Amino acid sequence: MIYRKLGRSGLKVSQVSLGAWTTYGGSVQDQQLVRDIVAKAVEGGINFFDNADIYARGEGERFMTAALHDLDVPRHHLVLSSKVFWPMSDDVNDRGLSRKHVLESIDMTLERMQVDYVDLYFAHRYDPEVPMEEIVEAFSDVVRSGRALYWGTSEWSAAQIAEAHALARASGMVAPVVEQPQYSMLYRERVEQQILPATTAAGMGVVAWSPLAMGMLTGKYDEGLPEGSRFAQNEGMGERYMTEANKERVRALKAVADDLGLTRAQLALAWVLRQEGVSSVITGATRVNQLEDNLGVADVTLPADAIERIETILTGSAD
Repeated sequence: MIYRKLGRSGLKVSQVSLGAWTTYGGSVQDQQLVRDIVAKAVEGGINFFDNADIYARGEGERFMTAALHDLDVPRHHLVLSSKVFWPMSDDVNDRGLSRKHVLESIDMTLERMQVDYVDLYFAHRYDPEVPMEEIVEAFSDVVRSGRALYWGTSEWSAAQIAEAHALARASGMVAPVVEQPQYSMLYRERVEQQILPATTAAGMGVVAWSPLAMGMLTGKYDEGLPEGSRFAQNEGMGERYMTEANKERVRALKAVADDLGLTRAQLALAWVLRQEGVSSVITGATRVNQLEDNLGVADVTLPADAIERIETILTGSAD
């Protein structure tokens, strides 16, 4: 495993990480299976485990960290994250990034995870109803209280990231160190044209979610819609990615992957990791063998000619 710094911070994360989104406590409720997957992650050198309070309404936090506790992984070996923003109940204040919700939510997250602190606490989205000063101050207080060691943003715009960072620096508050955007071969322009320039200027790292485009880039949908697959269960995801153009791109990528001795999932992860500003790719796994495949990218560096071939497939012309 290779470990990369989160921007200019001193924190290092495994370049392949494991996330709980849509899986643990949700589609996967077998604690033994979660334990087996997490055990393989630890064995493979993963130290970054990503979570959020909204994942299965807190069950993602419980399932994943229960497995880590059961495996007796030393706390200092782990980089644990969670997030706050989405409604956790019908209560008017149990949502968003108000100081009240942020400070109450971190305590509930720590209780569910049975830890004294998380390493990273993310603002899961930007909240236009809360002044930026209140948001930055709330997260600064979470960090200064020791309940989180760093904070970050997720799916914020470049302008919002820059504003939060500038405000924190000017006011003596704690600045965010990481942004978590969606980024893959099939969803790239926003990150490459807007987010990476902003995070690089602010000295922030990037941890990418859905680097496999919800599984589209693995090739599992080459012949249609497998029963029980994510797209079969979520039509919205399928409509977004299962276009004829994307199917052709994914099929064409197989030749590039084969020539490099990689699976298409490994090729897609390595492509995201080629970006200097990306610290980690957040992968999901519902089976141990899926994670084993993802771990195979840990020491892969794509050659320049392969990157050119990929660019031709994705855009129709090499840069």
